Amino acid sequence: MKTEKQIQGIHGEEMATNLLLQKGYRILERNWRCHHLEVDIIGENDDFLVIVEVKTRKATTFGDPELFVDRQKQLHMIRSAKYYVKSKQIRKEIRFDIISVVNGPERQEIRHIEDAFKPHW
Repeated sequence: MKTEKQIQGIHGEEMATNLLLQKGYRILERNWRCHHLEVDIIGENDDFLVIVEVKTRKATTFGDPELFVDRQKQLHMIRSAKYYVKSKQIRKEIRFDIISVVNGPERQEIRHIEDAFKPHW
């Protein structure tokens, strides 16, 4: 049985996927795993392979959701992207995005933050 937090996260990822589809992205993977690492969404548009972290919260009492994509999470996303690109032989430029979802009783908002951080290859 899933916890309330897990259900909230799944719902946030569904919202994020729908947003990307509405914007014309192609979704290549969801919850893609590489050993112990996981990427929420891997998609692409005409220009980029896009590695997406989705952060969902009910409230922003402790800050907006995207603030919780710390340096460690960014490094995990970069490592995962390297492995994905190599294993799939992808030649597109990689971009790292965050989709911030607030889905609570007092506030509902979804924001797509393109090029949220630059990797230090």
